[in-house]
Amino acid sequence: MNTHYIQIRVRYQETDRMGIVYHANYLSYFELGRVEWLRFKGLDYARLEDSGVLLPVVNVSVNYMAPARYDQLLSVKTELVKIGGASLVFQNKIYDENKQLLVEGEVTLVAADSSSFKPIKIPASLLSLIQK
Repeated sequence: MNTHYIQIRVRYQETDRMGIVYHANYLSYFELGRVEWLRFKGLDYARLEDSGVLLPVVNVSVNYMAPARYDQLLSVKTELVKIGGASLVFQNKIYDENKQLLVEGEVTLVAADSSSFKPIKIPASLLSLIQK
């Protein structure tokens, strides 16, 4: 299964003066979705980094359809949509309690060596976990 859902309640500090989620905070929601997606697959992000592999974000695109507001319960859908030699592309969709799509985006990560920060091929151990 390449799709995973988490729920997030919008906290006051994530909103602007109008009570609407500040646009950059959706990137944090995407990241929470990715980290939990990896955990669901059996991979602890810290252990991956300790093994010498980083997964920095190299590209993000976001489309905003409707605002999320303070105290709303959001569902964050995270799906792995593409695996490259060194890259992973995740798609995120964020819905409100009524299943209305509020935000969607794509995030590209590249496997990198933790000492040189240079791209590396996705390790076989990581591939086996994310493909199961």
